[in-house]
Amino acid sequence: MTERSRQSLKRCSTHLEIGASSLSWDGSALMIDINETCMPIPSKIRGTVRVIPEAVTAGPVTLDTRGRHRWWPISPRCRVEVALNSPDLSWNGTGYFDTNAGNEALEDAFTTWDWCRGNTDRGASILYNVERRYGPPLALALAIDRTGKVEHFEPPPIAPLPSTRWWRIARQTRADAGHPVSVAETLVDAPFYARSVLKTRIAGQPVTAMHESLSLDRFRAGWVQALLPFRMPRAPG
Repeated sequence: MTERSRQSLKRCSTHLEIGASSLSWDGSALMIDINETCMPIPSKIRGTVRVIPEAVTAGPVTLDTRGRHRWWPISPRCRVEVALNSPDLSWNGTGYFDTNAGNEALEDAFTTWDWCRGNTDRGASILYNVERRYGPPLALALAIDRTGKVEHFEPPPIAPLPSTRWWRIARQTRADAGHPVSVAETLVDAPFYARSVLKTRIAGQPVTAMHESLSLDRFRAGWVQALLPFRMPRAPG
């Protein structure tokens, strides 16, 4: 996504527009209209993504001790329909829909976090581990059924994972004791962030899970900040 000025933002209760891209909610589905420039080699990405939630959960969870950061797993299991014309790409399958909101920069409140989500027979399981700058660590383990009901369960033990190949981002997750976890694929290996596919076991069920690792100490480093414009283009003004 292109970074833009405040003047490029328009929003109401059902519509968010940032520059040439927008999101619209019709009461049953989220339509994402994408018109952006990719980096580091400039090229266009244009098309639509339609997200149809199976169910919507009750509301957000506070991640920090001062109440400044909130995470809402709006619909942990969705139908996703991707239709791009640049590049020519289409895809239908199961996805995930959440949101983060805060009253300060993420790097001011947290040092690292890791997140893991996978489909289950009942719906989805989510693990969220946060290292806070102020206060003790937070470990969340959520089981969410297909009606949107959220149940908290005891977070399983920490399971170490190998660092990423290029940028050496530290990775870990949680998984049932005595069951090995493997990285099936690393999708993003960036200077401060990694996204991976895991083969794991959560709450007694084998799961193919999406996993994220974020280093906010790395993100706030000057040399990483200098790299950001090469990954995310900035519109003038």
